[in-house]
Amino acid sequence: MTATATEPSRGLAARDDRVATRPLAARLLSRPEVGSLIAAIVIFLLFMAAAEPFRNVANVGTILYGASTIGIMAVPVALLMIGGEFDLSAGVAVTTSGLSASLLAWNFGLNVWVGILLALAVSVAIGAFNGWLLLKTGLPSFLVTLGTFFILQGVNLGVTRLLTGNVASADISDMDGFASAQNIFGSEVTLGPVTLKITVLYWVLLTVIAAYVLLRTRVGNWVFAVGGDAAAARAVGVPVRATKIGLFMAVGFCAWLSGMHLLFQFNTVQSGEGVGKEFIFIIAAVIGGCLLTGGYGSVVGASLGALIFGMTQLGINYAGWNPDWFRTFLGVMLLLATLVNMYVKRRADLR
Repeated sequence: MTATATEPSRGLAARDDRVATRPLAARLLSRPEVGSLIAAIVIFLLFMAAAEPFRNVANVGTILYGASTIGIMAVPVALLMIGGEFDLSAGVAVTTSGLSASLLAWNFGLNVWVGILLALAVSVAIGAFNGWLLLKTGLPSFLVTLGTFFILQGVNLGVTRLLTGNVASADISDMDGFASAQNIFGSEVTLGPVTLKITVLYWVLLTVIAAYVLLRTRVGNWVFAVGGDAAAARAVGVPVRATKIGLFMAVGFCAWLSGMHLLFQFNTVQSGEGVGKEFIFIIAAVIGGCLLTGGYGSVVGASLGALIFGMTQLGINYAGWNPDWFRTFLGVMLLLATLVNMYVKRRADLR
């Protein structure tokens, strides 16, 4: 009788879904970045077939450069979205950073590096202000950062015109510290026929660091927790306030990094730059697997979303297609990505 009772229990244990090993394909399909990976492969193959210049190895650097300028900001924006918030001021914050370094150094006769450090303080302070105001008022981050967007846009234009009489900052290429700063923020390296801008290196490093923090550290658990349910996260001891402010400050830091490249790549900054870029960063993050509701997403996917943008922007031109359709592509990709992300999350919840 004992043996008879044991056999069914063994059969039940063998069929217990809680201890069963899921197939590799099922595990891969439950990853948030799977949709962006498939899309990147499809777009790559499409332009490889349709655009002869796309097959030229020398153009790889140009494609990666376009992707990196989006990816540097898409990574922190993705982290912020996983944490349940938005930042609509991210695009103009890049311009604010570049203008701050240039105008401060130029008007006060400072070494360029002093202007760079002051711009870093300004950028991080903007991020901290967004996070503080969000938590202080309880307003949605959409409204808080929309207000910051308009404030920064007006300040960029007004202050630049007031100090220079123009809509662009002065050329600082002859100032002390410019050459060394340009080596850090605006240099490039040639590998055979491919020329890579330094932004590609920064983009890859940010992606690796952010992915490690998100998936392998306590801070990453906090980000997922506050994005999923901030009240429940606070109840179990997660520092919700510090986490959210820290995420906004991360966006500010990357805006500074991107703004420094903008300045040292062109020696000057147009005060109207950056408007509309915030939507590009958000779309890249959504294509990469981030849900608008928070608590789910991938920074690797966001980088793949940026790569999709880089390939598409140049691929359309290389193929000789009408570039007016690019915005239509963005809308279609956003809708498809949202549907795919919802499907992938449902599969992940079945684990």
